[in-house]
Amino acid sequence: MANLKIGFIGCGGIANQKHLPGMKGMEGVDLCAFCDLIIERAEKAAKEYGTPDAKVYTDYKELLADPTIDAVHVLTPNIAHCEITVAALEAGKHVLCEKPMAATPEDAQKMLDARDRTGKMLTIGYQYRHFPENQVAKKVVDEGLLGDIYYAEATYLRRRGVPTWGVFTDKSKQGGGPLIDIGTHCLDFTLFLMNNYDVDYVVGTSFEKLGRILDAEHQGQVNWMGKHDTWNHETYDVEDSAVGFIKMKNGATIVLRAAWAINMAEDYGASNSAFTMLAGTKGGLDTKEGRVRLNHVVASYPTISWVGNKVAGYIPGFSQGPAPKSKEHEIWVKALKGEGELFVTADQAFVVTKILDAIYQSSKTGKPVYF
Repeated sequence: MANLKIGFIGCGGIANQKHLPGMKGMEGVDLCAFCDLIIERAEKAAKEYGTPDAKVYTDYKELLADPTIDAVHVLTPNIAHCEITVAALEAGKHVLCEKPMAATPEDAQKMLDARDRTGKMLTIGYQYRHFPENQVAKKVVDEGLLGDIYYAEATYLRRRGVPTWGVFTDKSKQGGGPLIDIGTHCLDFTLFLMNNYDVDYVVGTSFEKLGRILDAEHQGQVNWMGKHDTWNHETYDVEDSAVGFIKMKNGATIVLRAAWAINMAEDYGASNSAFTMLAGTKGGLDTKEGRVRLNHVVASYPTISWVGNKVAGYIPGFSQGPAPKSKEHEIWVKALKGEGELFVTADQAFVVTKILDAIYQSSKTGKPVYF
């Protein structure tokens, strides 16, 4: 069987931190096409990760015109996800698109329509589902140890953690700030753990309080590489924190909190730690410490138990030391080979996008958004 031929559209931070190292060395796969508006990025990626005859592009349409390419990874700013993904599906390529699915629900719907129209596979890059603690939490839930889950908290809060690279603080390219960037992760895996995507209504507020007024140079911010970092507060035009209340149709509720900059003593996002808390009729759990803490009743006594060992979540490229295999990309490649199913469906990711957008809309209008 011939090797799968994979192309990459966007060769910036997320490509080099996750997708390229995650796909490197996958059996039966050729990384053969690289596209970026900055040609040097594409050339560097091709040299480090590509086949000897890998091609380099600055126009994604030229890459998609190659009939030998089986699938592409769309790794661009959020606002471009829809246009490129739809074009790729129409060109007969399967697509792994980075999170969030799209900047708006309207764009996400276009992506779903293109998937259905073409019959090609579409998945979204929500790698937090694969983290060990979240996999353990999923097993705890699926075995019924929590009973009926009626309340959840999805949290990703950085005291000072504004991205200072790429276009994260540019609303015209990203569609928003921490809510759409990191809040999307903890919301996705909370919905995944609950296996509940049937939303009744959403109320929320996004705050633009600190990003433009802080003297960033003296905030002591440390980036994911452990280096002190600053941001340009004069060009900052997205929210710096957001809170949402999500009511499900079965009565369950989720509180979502996300921030790049907020005046809290605890920095929950210091080690790339999105976490969830679930409360059910039989017990509850949280993943705050990087492992699963179960609170339940044993011999009629309230009891706290740790489930499994403490193993930190991992994104290839973000952590030091030898890189374990990327579960996200293993599942993707198996699906491309017809040896398994997609783990993150576009339909699930669509609900996440709708909720995030509803929080933004509710913040503007002061009213709930009904689904």
